Amino acid sequence: MTLSPIPKGGTVAVTGAAGFVGGWVVRRLLDKGYRVRACVRDIDDAAKTGFLRQLSGFASGRLTLHPADLDQPGCFDAAFRGCNGVAHLSHLSDCQDQARIQQVCEHVIASLNRSGSVTRVVLTSSIAAVISEMDLQELVRRPVLFEGRYPDLHNPKRTPERGQGYSMGKLLAEQLFADAAQAHGGWDAITVCPGDNVGPIQSAHQQTGGPWQRLIAGMLQGDCPQTPVYRPWMTVDVRDDADCHIALLESLSVKNGERFIAWSTETRPVEQICADIHRLLPELQHDTPLVTDSQPERVRQREAEMRAIWAGCNLRNERIRALTGLQFRPLDTSLRDRVESLISIGGVQPRRRATIA
Repeated sequence: MTLSPIPKGGTVAVTGAAGFVGGWVVRRLLDKGYRVRACVRDIDDAAKTGFLRQLSGFASGRLTLHPADLDQPGCFDAAFRGCNGVAHLSHLSDCQDQARIQQVCEHVIASLNRSGSVTRVVLTSSIAAVISEMDLQELVRRPVLFEGRYPDLHNPKRTPERGQGYSMGKLLAEQLFADAAQAHGGWDAITVCPGDNVGPIQSAHQQTGGPWQRLIAGMLQGDCPQTPVYRPWMTVDVRDDADCHIALLESLSVKNGERFIAWSTETRPVEQICADIHRLLPELQHDTPLVTDSQPERVRQREAEMRAIWAGCNLRNERIRALTGLQFRPLDTSLRDRVESLISIGGVQPRRRATIA
């Protein structure tokens, strides 16, 4: 059964609103005429909320800020009450404690159940909940990366201690929200699994707020580490990711428990992304650093094999494109806009090539 999508111009709460993706969800919702309740840990932290206060909707009162501590029961009661929908983007930075992840989800779910008004929740998961494998041969056996694909959950090495905590936590949240929505009957939970988010930051603090913006900032400053298991970047522009969240809030055709992947299907190895900064913005005279590879020797010995496995994967996004009509931005556009925003907003000083007078 499909419950009511949010009404146009209705009220939407956004958790994690000061974050990279959350901030763009807030901005795009305002652009579309919605009223937005931005939920952040500390509304008085000007370094993280200043950019929200500068949005035009804040001056008129259409955007309001609400404090919320995920670890506290009832943390979202006031913010969710009277809302039509919720975009739940906040997450724990520590992914090792699965019990704590469950507890945090239960706090959010309890506030949803008490809201008396929310009919649609869009939960942010990750492509890690689609592709994160302990045995990369599983990608050879099942190379099509789409919404119905899940990692091999029965692999005994799939533990937080072996680096799978993030993927496990995302899948746990997906299940908890879908089950809670079905039990309640008054709201549904739809999941979006974004790819590697690239695109412009809106606030200086976001340059270190996630792996992909931090990595590009490092490239600008002369540091380019190899990604684990030689996985290429599988990207989505943060603005397109935000639009996918909103489209799922608005959709008439989604059902509780469904998940959608938000990515352009474009892939690129880290060393090429680093070199592309100079190609896209030659005016910067960026001094492209060499890639540093800190992978264990046993992993390095399998580099060619791992690159071939990833190259054989088939990334799909037909479902989200059919639902939204969205044409995903090319990575070149996202990367250029990211670099320029890191310099202009984040204050990152790029390492430049030596010039001869």
